[in-house]
Amino acid sequence: MWTTNYEQTTTASASAVWGALERLHSGTPLGPASDSFELHGPFVVGTTLTITPQGQEPMESTIVALVPETTYADRTRFGDLELTFRHDLRPTADGGTTVTHTLVIDGPGSDEVGPELGPQISGDFPVAMGELLSAAERSAR
Repeated sequence: MWTTNYEQTTTASASAVWGALERLHSGTPLGPASDSFELHGPFVVGTTLTITPQGQEPMESTIVALVPETTYADRTRFGDLELTFRHDLRPTADGGTTVTHTLVIDGPGSDEVGPELGPQISGDFPVAMGELLSAAERSAR
């Protein structure tokens, strides 16, 4: 198993961040760098979605964890590997939110493949997180 995290804090509440995350995963782009998402059912565990990263082919994913205003995760099969993308939201003392975006690569050979593949996949986490948190902050105004 291979994993990486990217964390950022915003002044927006967990509710505002969750709203932006839900809009993104329901197909509303949050900025020019947003991947494209198409839900195939309600925004709940077990629903599949098609994700089209910028400049890449579409991938099918399944929502595997969803606790409103706390946790969202989806899982994509990539050959023999499973790629799990997770967002964890933690309220801060001043009313803001710390968001941790995690990528877990699991499956046969993940320890060998992860150090090369993982940074390629997670390289856009800072930009994606910036768009997510900017959208949350705009909606909170």
